[in-house]
Amino acid sequence: MSFSTLHPSGPFRSIPRTISRALRSYYNPTCAPKVDAIPLRLQRCAYNKISPRQTVTSPRRYLSTMAAANQYPLLCLENPLLDIQAVGNEDLLKKYNLKANDAILASPEHVPLYDELLNNYDAKLIAGGAAQNTARGASYVLGPDRVVYLGGVGDDKYAAILRDAVKQVGLRVEYRVDPKEPTGRCGVVITGHNRSLCTDLAAANHYDLDHLKSPMIWDLVKQAQFYYVGGYHFTVCPPAIQALGEEAAANNKTMVVNVSAPFIAEFFKDPLDASSPYWDYVVCNESEAAAYARSHALSVAESDVPAIARALADLPKANAKKPRVAVVTQGTLPTVVAVQGQKDVRQFPVHAIDAAKINDTNGAGDAFAGGFVAGLVQGKPLETCVDMGQWLARLSIQELGPSYPFPKQAYSASS
Repeated sequence: MSFSTLHPSGPFRSIPRTISRALRSYYNPTCAPKVDAIPLRLQRCAYNKISPRQTVTSPRRYLSTMAAANQYPLLCLENPLLDIQAVGNEDLLKKYNLKANDAILASPEHVPLYDELLNNYDAKLIAGGAAQNTARGASYVLGPDRVVYLGGVGDDKYAAILRDAVKQVGLRVEYRVDPKEPTGRCGVVITGHNRSLCTDLAAANHYDLDHLKSPMIWDLVKQAQFYYVGGYHFTVCPPAIQALGEEAAANNKTMVVNVSAPFIAEFFKDPLDASSPYWDYVVCNESEAAAYARSHALSVAESDVPAIARALADLPKANAKKPRVAVVTQGTLPTVVAVQGQKDVRQFPVHAIDAAKINDTNGAGDAFAGGFVAGLVQGKPLETCVDMGQWLARLSIQELGPSYPFPKQAYSASS
């Protein structure tokens, strides 16, 4: 059966008392503030407290209907997570052997981190997962009923929080609901403008090809013209990524892959390389580009971002009808873009904002990808797509967590 069509038919599992403080502080920054008309048991929006003992005693079904023509041109796949985010310090990073600006998968030594953030720090719960952040960003730009997101969640209230967080931007989610595993979580330790991400995938780690190939979901795949895959999914279900790549290449659709973290290029090299012939666009930051160069023994310096971008662009490609484009972001340094077969590598300066306006850089890269992919869907020129990515990233870093401002802002080209 498809897990995506049915939300849990029984009561949500109770939430441990250890997270009640953080759960009470949870708010959805993209959710409309007017909640008076919503039944009390469904009020989970901005500034609305959620009792840790609250349950839903009646089944709630999320029925999926066949999408109308031209709906959902963009389909995204990765690992939905609930971010447990708090401002930490060097001692906390050292205790769990974390780097200030890094992303890793949790090992047994990291498990106590989540409770420590909840109990000893002013932690907040924020809907996360890199590609889900990107999908929300693309929906922010494109509007409702244009983007659908796939991934695995648990049968719990955390999944309900995730569903709630995507509503305001009109993102459709088709989760595979696991009856045993909880929704995944990501500990986010903020130190200055750095963030260290430590992820326990849980239910997200159980996404499978059966869900992707189920009739309703595959219909969405067939309908979409653009696929976006976050690199963290290479740790979960490479066959699903391959299936999307094969569909894209066979039908001249557009496949966008984000490397997402240095460890993907280093420790998941084989599934990453297996998918590379299907990349129409590959997105990464300078650290991920350096990791790729190192793990693939490229004959260029790890610091030579333009040369690495050119190497990525010129990899063998299954669909020769359009050249591959490699995009490398570098924070406040120029965004580097290489096009397959073209010697010249372009650089697009980042339009900086006042440092005092920066609230949280977590998810800035996800936001860039959201704006960039939205531009692709709209058929914009490459330089406009890059500008849209930089614009959405600027908006995101002025918010709490990987979020976007409301009232909604419309894109305007940078001067």
